[in-house]
Amino acid sequence: MDKYNILLDEFKRQIPVGESFDLLERKLNIAGKEATMFFVDGLVDGGMMQRVIFSLFSLKKQQLENIDSAEQFLESNLPFLDAQVIYDVDKAIKFLYSGLIPLLIAGYGGIIIIDCRDYPLRSIDEPSKEKSLRGSKDGFVESMMTNIALIRRRIRDNNLIFKIYAIGDITKSDVSMAYMKNKADLGMVDKLDKILRSLNTEGLTVTEQTLIEEITGKKMSRFNPFPKVRYTQRPDIIAAHVEEGKIAVIVDNSPTVILIPAGIFDFVQDVDDYYFPIVTGNYFRILRIANILIILFATPLYLLFAEGDIPVHESIKFFITEEDFAVSIFWQLILLEVAIDALKLASLNTPESLGMSLSVIGALILGEFSVSSGWFVPQTILCMAVVALASFTQPSIELGYAVKFVRLLMLIGAHLLGWPGMAGAFVFSVAVMAATKTIVGTSYLYPLVPWDGEKLKRLIFRTKK
Repeated sequence: MDKYNILLDEFKRQIPVGESFDLLERKLNIAGKEATMFFVDGLVDGGMMQRVIFSLFSLKKQQLENIDSAEQFLESNLPFLDAQVIYDVDKAIKFLYSGLIPLLIAGYGGIIIIDCRDYPLRSIDEPSKEKSLRGSKDGFVESMMTNIALIRRRIRDNNLIFKIYAIGDITKSDVSMAYMKNKADLGMVDKLDKILRSLNTEGLTVTEQTLIEEITGKKMSRFNPFPKVRYTQRPDIIAAHVEEGKIAVIVDNSPTVILIPAGIFDFVQDVDDYYFPIVTGNYFRILRIANILIILFATPLYLLFAEGDIPVHESIKFFITEEDFAVSIFWQLILLEVAIDALKLASLNTPESLGMSLSVIGALILGEFSVSSGWFVPQTILCMAVVALASFTQPSIELGYAVKFVRLLMLIGAHLLGWPGMAGAFVFSVAVMAATKTIVGTSYLYPLVPWDGEKLKRLIFRTKK
């Protein structure tokens, strides 16, 4: 049996052609030579396939007389940009499920891979969560190659490297690592490269979150809420950080790209800081940091004032209620914390046409009824409304919930032990951050620990473009 039939039998043994309707086999006769191509219907460009087949059918026997290998056939008779020859059937089948077309020709031992991919894609729009006042309005989509092109368009440099991996025993998801080889920590790159090559995600659908969980190996405490990586859907953010020496991990089928490593101070930066003059950019950044303090301390401090653990100055006594209420201040704040998150989840599952109605119901009817019934006082609702609004100034959802959990811990500490309990909860949270390591083992509090004053200054203040 010749090599062509051996390869053809191996393809038919592994690929369920005829069993799965979207897997198709196409028999061809190329200048008297028997040939077969396999493809996945729905992942290929029909127009490009027609041009490929027309080109193959146009070949004459004399054009193939001196061709003895698939490489020679590719060089002289297949005038298409994206094509290669491989000899590994398993790799060819992986390419098949990625939308490429394996072509087998009698007399040649290699497998010709033709790229005629055409993935279904949505438009490249600005991410709804990371809108900017000024700057580019494009965002990542679910196609890895499109996302790579958006980064390459911004960094036109020979040092920008993209490495590709296939992760998942079942899904075989494409994952790419991007870095600048003249600026990134190459030891960190090698470490992440080894991790990605050795990952085993049997039974898992590879998304950015499952990938991070596999990379960490679940060594980090599951009760540690602080995000170990930064997620973003903006290509300008990824390009800026990669240019500074960070590593980006791009997962196919996900519009979110991962930045590694990420410490706590990386989350205080936002894209608008760099699209405005330095004074305005610094104002945005300082306002964002101040809002983190408001989010952390607003409700625990109000509880301490309301319960008399901290003396109330005459100028703010008006804000401390002296009326009777059915539910204690502590439980009012806890219930409001849960209610706000419940409303957020409800808004995610509400049709856009009803979103405004839900806001009116949640803010007016429920709020007014809870006050008039005596369950809540207006001061606690106002306090939680300020906290909820301030939380939207943080671009990172993960950091927002980490701060929320710290606030709840401080709230419980303040209720049980007064101001020492609140202070103890805050110190405990800082200690957890100090003990936390990034995904590549560096300090989570860098450049505070270890100290790097110049780097810390650049993270807290915008000092240059």
